[in-house]
Amino acid sequence: MTTSTARVLALLEILQGGGLRTVPDLAVRLGVDERTVRRYVGHLLELGVPVDSVRGRYGGYRLAPGYRMPPLMLTDEEALAVVLGLLAGRKAGLVTTSAAASESATAKLLRVLPAVLRRRLDALLNTADFTARPRAGTAPETEVLLELAEAALHRRPVAISYTDRKGRDSDRTVLPYGLVAHAGRWYLTGADPADGEVRTFRLDRIAAMSVRSGSFAVPAEFDPAATVLDSLARTPWTHEVSLRIRGSVQHIRGHLPAGIATLSMLPATAAPDAGETDPNASAAGEHAAWVHVRMRAERLDWIPPVLAALDRPFVIERPAELRTLVRALARRLKEHAADDRT
Repeated sequence: MTTSTARVLALLEILQGGGLRTVPDLAVRLGVDERTVRRYVGHLLELGVPVDSVRGRYGGYRLAPGYRMPPLMLTDEEALAVVLGLLAGRKAGLVTTSAAASESATAKLLRVLPAVLRRRLDALLNTADFTARPRAGTAPETEVLLELAEAALHRRPVAISYTDRKGRDSDRTVLPYGLVAHAGRWYLTGADPADGEVRTFRLDRIAAMSVRSGSFAVPAEFDPAATVLDSLARTPWTHEVSLRIRGSVQHIRGHLPAGIATLSMLPATAAPDAGETDPNASAAGEHAAWVHVRMRAERLDWIPPVLAALDRPFVIERPAELRTLVRALARRLKEHAADDRT
């Protein structure tokens, strides 16, 4: 928690002691100037804390009569789950408005926890870090996300104004089957009532929406997450990549980013000829089945290192440019391995 956030909470603690507090007195107790005190009061007002301002020679600030934040009885594990959930949502880029909403919620939670637990969680927030950074982009509006969630739950059609990835605007009706959070973005998957075609929409591209009358049924066994991942994998990109890799689907999937690749087992008759395989393939891959991998990508330069990390025989069907990049990487690795300079 930042120093300013801690002082805002300290200000709230002072005001909860009751009575009218002058600005000079608050400045001294908080160790800041009077202008900063007024800014901290503004933060409390943004958090929904009713601070009254009393003007005049003996004026200052006080809490509205009868206001006091109630104690929040959570176990250590419950409090940790809530705080980590707020932190993870912000770090994953899934906060629907801004980081301020998550920070203010965290501040409110810490304020009403017992002192010992608050100190321990505060230590965690100051020392923990995430390897995955928030994804750049515009988060969806809170109201859009919540209204879509209700519409999906109660099986109500929605009308949306949508801008696709090419910047084209359209108005359409969707039967919302489910919402999916993936890689720092929210997605809606649902059917077009006109033709029954299932489509996927990014929530941050929905400019407006409204709930329509009527109802619908979601097809049995429909999997929103799998549908979104499959839709993302089929999105047209600059390069269409087709590979055959000898290995298990689980092993290959563990090295490929979710949502960009589709994997399918190949029958024995579709396996590459012996001349296409690596004669020095490891025993782990020699007797494994072949898997057909299809991907879309804007760039190809990240794929050769992934293929090297797989450590399995593979055949590049297309594009030819990828073969060139793989060979270049192989040459560099060979040169690095032969370099005995210290």
